[in-house]
Amino acid sequence: MGKVLGDVLGFAAAVAISPLPIIAIILLLATPRGRLNGPLFTVGWILGLSALGAIMLAIAPPAGASTHNHPATWVGALKLVLGLFLVLFGARQWHRRPKDPSQAQLPKWMGAIDSLTPVKVFALGLALAALNAKNAPLTIAAAASIGSAGLPLGQQIASLAIFVLIATLGLLAPLGVYLLGGERAKTTLGNWKDWAARHNVAVMAALFFVLGLKLLGDSIGILTS
Repeated sequence: MGKVLGDVLGFAAAVAISPLPIIAIILLLATPRGRLNGPLFTVGWILGLSALGAIMLAIAPPAGASTHNHPATWVGALKLVLGLFLVLFGARQWHRRPKDPSQAQLPKWMGAIDSLTPVKVFALGLALAALNAKNAPLTIAAAASIGSAGLPLGQQIASLAIFVLIATLGLLAPLGVYLLGGERAKTTLGNWKDWAARHNVAVMAALFFVLGLKLLGDSIGILTS
């Protein structure tokens, strides 16, 4: 189980520091229903990651993800595809990054975030975790690593739970500051939001490129062994 956790920690950390969800929860905490919206968004996020990971774990055993504790060929092929996607997506994002970070623009949907109902806030957290083109490949890759390690079911579930917990730290940090930070919380969260907005594209581009190369290396090891 230790080796598996070593494999998935990088993916979890990349999901955790994904700037857009962090900006989204900070904006939600600034709404009049911040004490409701923040936890709702976080719960949706956790369920989204858990559901996507659980689906991958459910697929892995029947599809023979592991043979004698060695990942199956299709796992190597999956990591190859995910690795190529992340490398190309990261390179594209880096090329498109603003030359001046102060000119970075947030997605238009964030402008209406203060008008979202609680149900939509929950759905937003779910979507940014499970359907987002940046986070979904990382979660799938992590779950594929867990499912192909030949672990007992209990250890697979525990490994996925640890992945989800670490991947949620990026949201738990601003939520904790908001709930416990008192008067200074607004200033602190505002500074975090501004930094994340300026460096969103560059941070994710670098992470995707590095993790994509790791997946490509993993896939080559699986497919050639």
